[in-house]
Amino acid sequence: MPLMGSLYIGVSGLQTSQNSLNTTAHNISNVDTSGYVRQQVLTSTATYNTIKTDYKSVANQQLGLGVVYSKTRQVRDVFLDTTYRREAGREAFYNVSSDAISEIENLLDELNGESFQESIGDLWTSVQELSKDPSSAVTQGLFVERCQEFISRAQSVYEGLTEYQLSLNESIKSDVYRINNIAKEIKSLNDEIRNIEITNVGAEGVSVEKANDLRDKRNDLLDELSKYGNITYNEDVDCTVWVQLEGEDLVRGEIAYSIGLYEDPSTGFYTPFWEKNARFTLDNAGNKIYSAEEANKAAVFNLNRVISSDLNTDIGSLKSRMLARGDHKADYTDLIDDGRYEYDISQSVCMNVMAEFDQLVHGITTTINDIIREAAMSAENKSTHYLMTFDDNLGQYVPIQVFQKIASEAYSLDEFGNVVVNKEQTGTYNPNSKTVNGYVQESLYTTTNIQINADLLREPTKLGFVLADGSVDYETMNKIKRAFEAENNTLNPNVKKQSSFVDYYGDLVSQVANSGLVYNSLLDSQAATVTAASNAREQIIGVSQDEELTFMVKFQNAYNASSRYINVVDEMLEHILNTLGS
Repeated sequence: MPLMGSLYIGVSGLQTSQNSLNTTAHNISNVDTSGYVRQQVLTSTATYNTIKTDYKSVANQQLGLGVVYSKTRQVRDVFLDTTYRREAGREAFYNVSSDAISEIENLLDELNGESFQESIGDLWTSVQELSKDPSSAVTQGLFVERCQEFISRAQSVYEGLTEYQLSLNESIKSDVYRINNIAKEIKSLNDEIRNIEITNVGAEGVSVEKANDLRDKRNDLLDELSKYGNITYNEDVDCTVWVQLEGEDLVRGEIAYSIGLYEDPSTGFYTPFWEKNARFTLDNAGNKIYSAEEANKAAVFNLNRVISSDLNTDIGSLKSRMLARGDHKADYTDLIDDGRYEYDISQSVCMNVMAEFDQLVHGITTTINDIIREAAMSAENKSTHYLMTFDDNLGQYVPIQVFQKIASEAYSLDEFGNVVVNKEQTGTYNPNSKTVNGYVQESLYTTTNIQINADLLREPTKLGFVLADGSVDYETMNKIKRAFEAENNTLNPNVKKQSSFVDYYGDLVSQVANSGLVYNSLLDSQAATVTAASNAREQIIGVSQDEELTFMVKFQNAYNASSRYINVVDEMLEHILNTLGS
C-alpha cells in the first residue's frame, strides 16, 4: 500500500475512536437521566479497493482502507421491552383494584370513627328490648331513635361509596386526556425522528446521532402508555412507530387518533370510545354530538369479558378503574339473578358492594314495615285501626310505616277502593333515572329513598303495641325479633351461605376483606414480576459507570494507537523524502 494511503487508514482509526469516546462520554453524563438508554458505536470495515481481479484464484487482490463509523445505536432488547410493558400494565390493573378494595374497606369499616356495624347492633338491641315490653314508651322511643340512626349512617356509607365512584370517574377522564396527549407526543416524535434519520439532518441541522435521545423519549411514552391499557406496537421502515391500544390504532403513520368521552346524562359517568369508529351529528355551533348507542358500539373496552391473565384482559389502570366504578349507582335490584349479575355487577367492586349493602338496608326496612302492616291489616285488628294512621291524600286509614319512601307514596287505592302496597311502583319512563324490571329507581325502598316516619319521630308512642282488648302485642315484636335472627339472606347470587340481618354486614365486610387479600397477593406477585423484568431490561439498557470507564480506556488506547501509527507513517515519509530523495 502506498504510504500516503496508509495515512487515511490511520485517520479513519482516529475518527472512529473519537466518535466512540464521544458516545461513551455521553453515556456517562446521562448515567442518572431517567429513561436514558445506553448507546453504542458500531464500526465496520471501509469499502475495499480492488487492485486486480483474478478469475483463476478464489480471492481478488484488494487493498483495505481502514475502519468506518456505521451508526450509534441504542442497546435495547425488544423482547424485554414487550415483557416489561405488558407486566407493568398488569401491575397497574391490580394496583387500582387493590386501592379500590382498600378504599371501600375503609368506607365500610369506619364512619367518622364509628363502625356501621354498631348501628346494626344498636338497632338489634332496641328490637330485643322492645320485644320484652312492647308497650313501654321508653323502649318505643329508643327503637325509633335507633331506626333513625341506622338509616342516617346507612345513607352516609352509601354516599361515601357514591363519592368514590365519582372520584374513579374523574380519574377515568384524566386518564383518557393523558392517553390522547401521549398519542400526540408520539406522533410528534415520529415526525422528528423520521426527519432526522431519513434525511440525515433536521430542520436545525441536528446530526443523525441525536435521534437516539428522541427515541428515548418515545420509548418512555410507550412505557407510560402501557400502564393505561393493553398496547401493541411496531416500527416501520421510515422510523415511525405505529401503536395499537386494545386492538385499535392509536397512532398510525402521521395520524394520532383521539379517544372520546361520552357522559351519561343520568349518572355523569364517562365511557371512553373511539371517535373514529362512531358516527356523530353536529349541533348549531358545529360541535360533534355522539349518541349513547354510537359510544357503546365504539367503546374502547369490552367490560363483559372475563378478567384473566391468560386472555390478557387484566392489563391497564384505565380498564381497572372502569371495572371498579361500574356503569351506574347500584341497588338491591341489581342482585336479581337474571344472568346480568355475573358479567356486569360482579366484576365491579363498587357496584357489587353498593348492591349488597343496599340489599341489607332494603331487607331490614321492608321487613319491619311488612310485619307491622300484616298486624295492622289482620281481620281482628283492621276495624280498630291498630297500628294505623289516617292518610289525608287517600282519605283512609293506612298501616303505620316506620320507614317511608322519600320520592313516592307507599300506599294507593285499587279500583275497588282497597288500600294496596306500592313496594315497587311502576311509572312513566324517566330518562334521568335507571329502570330495573319496569320499575324506576325513585319508586324503590333503596338506601337513598328511605326516611324515618316524621310522625313517629315526634311521637314514638304511636306504635303503641297495645291491642283493642288492652293486651300487649308481644307477637308482632317477636316476629320482628325472629326476622332479625332468621338466616334467609345471601350476599349475592354466587354466595350460598345464609346470613341473618345481624350477621349480614359482618359477612359483607369479610367478603371485601378477603377480596382485598386476594388482590394484594396478586399485586405483590405482579410487582415482583415487574421488578424482575425491569432489572433484566436495565442490565441491557442501563449505563454502568465502571463499564463505560473501561470502554473509555479502550477507545483512548485505540486513539493513541492510531496516532502512533500515523506518526510512524509520517516518519517513514520524512525519511524517504529527506534522506533517500537527496
